[in-house]
Amino acid sequence: MLRSFDLADPTIAGDSIALDGDAWRIVGGAAPRTFRLFEVREPGVERCMLTYRARLKTEGVERRAYLEMWCRLPGRGEFFSKGFQQAALGTNAWADYEIPFYLKRGQKADLIQLDLTLEGAGTVWIKDVQLLHTPLRS
Repeated sequence: MLRSFDLADPTIAGDSIALDGDAWRIVGGAAPRTFRLFEVREPGVERCMLTYRARLKTEGVERRAYLEMWCRLPGRGEFFSKGFQQAALGTNAWADYEIPFYLKRGQKADLIQLDLTLEGAGTVWIKDVQLLHTPLRS
């Protein structure tokens, strides 16, 4: 595990995310919005699979809600992984969600951003946020 986040860790989105019991609560509006949750600077990994994992619960989500991870590679730009295939919709109990991002040999991200995108109205609770890394062979 590279990093785990708990309620003592402030979110980057600040006051647009509220603490609610043992989770963060995010409320969407009419327009799509991406909420920046956390950043990991200089993780010091390459040739690996990064996994952004979290537990989500939803209520009345009218359009998709999903995890989103951005990796900045110095001299190359920013690249992303979005959890379209694991998007939440409607009202759901707690469930595990995760998305991968692959770094090849020589690709060292200097910044990893962990986000949640809510494409419309509804409420999402998120907890147990983790950033994992699995070394790749060859």
